[in-house]
Amino acid sequence: MKQTDYTIETNRPLTADVYEMTLSGDGTPITAPGQFINIKLSGLYLRRPISVCDWTADSVTIIYKVVGKGTAALSAMAPGRTLDVLAGLGNGFDVSKCGQHTLVIGGGVGTPPLYGLVKALLAAGKTPIAILGFNTKSEIFYEDQFRALGVETTVTTADGSYGVKGFVTDALPESYDYFCACGPLPMLKALYRATTTPGLMSFEERMGCGFGACMGCSIQTKNGNKRVCKDGPVLEKEEILW
Repeated sequence: MKQTDYTIETNRPLTADVYEMTLSGDGTPITAPGQFINIKLSGLYLRRPISVCDWTADSVTIIYKVVGKGTAALSAMAPGRTLDVLAGLGNGFDVSKCGQHTLVIGGGVGTPPLYGLVKALLAAGKTPIAILGFNTKSEIFYEDQFRALGVETTVTTADGSYGVKGFVTDALPESYDYFCACGPLPMLKALYRATTTPGLMSFEERMGCGFGACMGCSIQTKNGNKRVCKDGPVLEKEEILW
């Protein structure tokens, strides 16, 4: 973990309430897809944790949904503004555990960290397959970016307005040897029941400190309580207690 300043380079809407922000600054604290940053915002006591979508040595890209005061404030920020950030938080996806044909599954704003994961899988010589799930057509984002990487990508919508009608579990392929997922808890629970291969799941929890001190984001596992911010957010499917 490193406390550092980032400068906003771009901040643009992808949908009505989902934004992509690119930041310039030291990206080296981020070492694995699935890690997150924690942003300090004026007038708010707690920092706001946002998963990392993509990064380089001198830039970070995040995607966030406007759901409260913190993310609303982020959406109104113009390029050139400096942010106080804790970077390189959490344990991300371990690509070495993934299979040759790893299925990556994103639900809504759980999709962004999987973009970085797909790039890491490709760099490791693996062949990822992507399923991106949304409620309706107007909420879809980053489909083109996944396809641009040359990855077979299926999009599902709960209302059937685009792609496969239903949930991500309705689009599971017949053949894959591992899976990685990030999204809301009901989606992860459904995948736990619907999949037979091993996998990694990234959890979304409210966080206090973001680095394991307050224990506020602990969840139960077969190996005892684990902190989503520090022991996770990525945990092995087999250790989760539902």
